Amino acid sequence: MLIALKLLGSIALLMYGMKVMSEALQKMAGPQLRHLLGAMTTNRFTGVATGALVTVAVQSSAATTVMTVSFVNAALLTLSQAISIIMGANIGTTLSAWIMSAGFSFDVTNLVWPVFLIAIVLIQMGKHRYMGDFLFGLSFLLFALGMLRATGVEMDLAHNEAVVRFFDSFDSGSYLTILLFLLVGTILTFIAQSSAAIMAITMVLCSTGVIDIYQGIALVMGENIGTTLTANIAALSANTQARRAALAHLLFNVFGVVWILCCFYPFVRLVCRIVGMDPTAEMQDPTLLTFALATFHTLFNVTNTLILIWFIPQIEKIVCRLIQPKKSEEEEEFRLTYIKGGIMKTPEISVLQAQKEIAVFGERMMKMSEMVRDLYRTEDEAEFKKIFERIQKYEQISDNMENEIGKYLGQVGEAHLSDDTKEKIRAMLRQIGELESIGDAGYNMARVIRRKHEAKLEFTEQQENGIKQMLALAQQAGERMLEMLNGRREDFDFGPSEEIEAKINACRDMLKEQNMRNIDEHVYSYDSGSIYMDLINEAEKAGDYIINVVEARLGTSHRLSEAYA
Repeated sequence: MLIALKLLGSIALLMYGMKVMSEALQKMAGPQLRHLLGAMTTNRFTGVATGALVTVAVQSSAATTVMTVSFVNAALLTLSQAISIIMGANIGTTLSAWIMSAGFSFDVTNLVWPVFLIAIVLIQMGKHRYMGDFLFGLSFLLFALGMLRATGVEMDLAHNEAVVRFFDSFDSGSYLTILLFLLVGTILTFIAQSSAAIMAITMVLCSTGVIDIYQGIALVMGENIGTTLTANIAALSANTQARRAALAHLLFNVFGVVWILCCFYPFVRLVCRIVGMDPTAEMQDPTLLTFALATFHTLFNVTNTLILIWFIPQIEKIVCRLIQPKKSEEEEEFRLTYIKGGIMKTPEISVLQAQKEIAVFGERMMKMSEMVRDLYRTEDEAEFKKIFERIQKYEQISDNMENEIGKYLGQVGEAHLSDDTKEKIRAMLRQIGELESIGDAGYNMARVIRRKHEAKLEFTEQQENGIKQMLALAQQAGERMLEMLNGRREDFDFGPSEEIEAKINACRDMLKEQNMRNIDEHVYSYDSGSIYMDLINEAEKAGDYIINVVEARLGTSHRLSEAYA
C-alpha cells in the first residue's frame, strides 16, 4: 500500500510540476505568445515550427493546443494556421518524453535541492517571481522523476509472479494485444488529462520489466490520441472554427496511429535498432527501454507531421464538412477578413487592408443596429432573449475588432512612413474607436429595451413615433457612413452627413421638450418617460459616433456645435 501511494504521489507531483512550469512560462511570455503564434504562421512550415517552439517553451502540448483553439475561437488565427501549429505542438511535446527518459537514466534528485533553493530566493525577491515559479515547478518535476525511478525499483514488479503472469497472458506478437494496450493508453490519458503522467507510468512499467517494448509503445500511441481530448473538451463551448481545430488535432493523431499500426512491428524494430537494443532479448537495459520509448514518440510525431503537412488544405475541408455551422452562428463569428498575421507587407498595402477591415467593422455595427430594432419590435420572450444574446455577442465582436485592427495599425505605424500615410493611420485609429462606441451605444439601447420589457411598459403612439423617427435618422446616417467606408473618400463630401446630424440633434431636442411636457401633464408615467428618453439619447449618441466616423474618414475637422451636446 505504501509503495502504491508513493507511485500515485510521485505521479501527482509530476503533474503539478508540469502545471507550475507551464503556467510560469506562459506568464513570462504573456501576450507575446499570441503575437508569436500569429506572426510566425505565414505558411504551413513556419506554423509547424512555431507550434513546436511554443510547446517546448511552455512544456505542454495541451496548453499550446488549448491556446490555439481559443485564438481560433476569437478569430485571431485561421483554421489552417491552427492545424499547422497543432502539428508542431505534437513535435514539441516529445521533449517531455526525453526529459523523463533522462530522469529514469540517472538519479536526478541531487539536482533538486539547489534548484529549489534558487527558486525560493527568486520568488521571495519578487522581481523574478515567474522565473522562480518555473524553477519551482522544474524542481517538483525532477523530484517526481527521481521518486518514480526509486519506486519502480522498490516495486520490483518483474519478480512479482502474479503481475508477470498477468502481462505474460498478453501476446505482444498479436495485433489484438497492441490494440488493447492502445485503448488503455487512450483511456488513462483521458482520465488523467496529462500525457506526461501516463508516459511516466509507461516508462516505469517498461524499465522494471513488467511490459515489453511493444506493449509500451502501444500505450504511447494511445497517449497521443488521449491527449487530443483535452482540446476537444475545451472547444465544446467554442464556435464552429474552434471545434474544427480541435477535431483536426484528433484526426491528425488518429491518422498517425492508423498508419503506424500498418507497419507496427517493422517500425518498432527500426526504433530499437536506432537506440541499439534487441527487442527479442529477455533481459533489457532499463535505460535503453526508456530511450526507445522517447525515440518512438519523436519519430512517430515527426514522421506523421512530414506526411500530413502537405495535406493541411484537405484536412481543413474534411473538418469543415464534418462540423457544419448554423447559419446564425456563421454570421456572428468574429473573423478578420483582410488583415492576416505574418510578415508585414508594404505600408501602403497594409493601410489599404486595414481600411477594408474597417468597412467590414462598420457593416457589423450596422447589423447590430438592425438587431436592436428587431429587439424593440419583438414581443415573444424566447425570441427577445435570443436577440439580446446576439447583441451582447456583437458588442464583444466590436471590442475584439477595435483591438486587433488597432494592433495591426500600430505595427504598420512602426515602419518609416510618409506624412500622408501617418495621417491616414491616425484617421483610421479614430474610426475604429468611434465604431466601437457605436457598438457600445447599440448595447446600451438593448439594455434600456430590456428594462422596458421587464417592467412591461407600453409606450404611447407619440413615443413610438418618436423612437421610430430617431432610429430611422440613425439608420440613414449609418448607411451614408457605410458608403464612405467602402468607397473612395475623394468621391464624398461632409455636407449630407452634416445635414442628417443636424436633423438628429433637432429631433432629440424636440422629443426631449415634448417628453417633459407629457410627464408634467401626466400623459404617461415618469418611469415610462425616463426609459423613453434613455432610448432617444442613446440613438442620438449613436448618430454622433457615426458622424465622427464620417469625419475621420473624410479627414475634416468641421463639427456642428451640437454634436457633443
